[in-house]
Amino acid sequence: MFQCAADSAVLARAPAGSRPRYVHRPRLHARRSPAARAAPPPAAPTAPRKEQRVKKTLALTATAVAALALSACGGAGSTETATDSAGSTADAGQSYTIGVSQIVTHDSLDASVEGFKAALADAGLTVGYDDQNANNDQTVAANIAGTFAAGDYDLILAVATPMAQAVAQAITDTPVLFTAVTDPEGAGLVDTNEAPGGNVTGTSDANPVKEQLELIKEIVPDATSVGVVYSPGESNSVVQVEWVKEAAPDLGLEVVEAPAVTTADVQQAADSLDVDAIYLPTDNTVISSIDSVLQVGESKQIPVFAAEGDSVAKGAIATYGLSYYQLGYQTGEMAVRILTEGADPATMPVETQQDLLLYLNLGAAERMGVTLPQSLIDQADPENVTE
Repeated sequence: MFQCAADSAVLARAPAGSRPRYVHRPRLHARRSPAARAAPPPAAPTAPRKEQRVKKTLALTATAVAALALSACGGAGSTETATDSAGSTADAGQSYTIGVSQIVTHDSLDASVEGFKAALADAGLTVGYDDQNANNDQTVAANIAGTFAAGDYDLILAVATPMAQAVAQAITDTPVLFTAVTDPEGAGLVDTNEAPGGNVTGTSDANPVKEQLELIKEIVPDATSVGVVYSPGESNSVVQVEWVKEAAPDLGLEVVEAPAVTTADVQQAADSLDVDAIYLPTDNTVISSIDSVLQVGESKQIPVFAAEGDSVAKGAIATYGLSYYQLGYQTGEMAVRILTEGADPATMPVETQQDLLLYLNLGAAERMGVTLPQSLIDQADPENVTE
């Protein structure tokens, strides 16, 4: 089925049952606007890489043949090459093959992959990508991981917790980076966040649940209950529900759970809620069906809040969150260190973002019967405000 080969911080370990804490590091790369994401990345010189991992090409003709072979795989693979200011290929003698495994398609995960590839392009690397998507099916995820394990790759990127777990179980002799993983330790991906200990490390999207619930209370001050729609089969979602339960009592909020095992269950789960607000964690099952929840919120006049900015742009009202494009870019910078400097994933701490961004959707607030305070609107960066 899969035949083609083709601002940061360290997430510090937290005691069991508590949210991770963050150790601040200076921000490395500014967040890009959607328009900037589409623009071709600037070039940068490549660095040498240890010889046993380098794939050498003999001529530009060989590179062209490889690109044609990838394109013949029905769009599963791609080759991306950075060029210098004179337009020549950056160090055409070196190329890398990276397998990209994504659990499901939705805006946040797509943005993280986009950012990852941009970082490698900005570093001047020539990379052939084998892009695979499990469509939220764990059997397919395991098959992708098995195919990658049998292939010849320089590095694997696993996007989201379920995909990272499948890849980590199957691949032990190739560097693996994950992104958009909420609790790497709890998911069994690393020994500790500070010292992963194996061939797997990456970036976490652990979200600031307390601050997000405080935002709900600021926008809906009379709220006394919040419903959480999530998939109980995703460990990343289960831990976020626990964080909600820990933070909610201090804000005078009762938590009502609405589990949805599959995407087909999401609308029914949301519709079962009789609450003052709905909160959506970074749950792959739910976010891939977010339109169902938004429909319920608008029809029942229940404000819907998300845990990340892409869902706000799609129709949730607000959140404090991170940029998944930037998170992916940060993961790409880790990949560059592994590929060109021989960095060892075992000693590369799990990273996350420190700076929180305020995302607002004015139209969504109006459709759900909520008035956003002008003081809040004034705080938000205009590029993070959806009309």
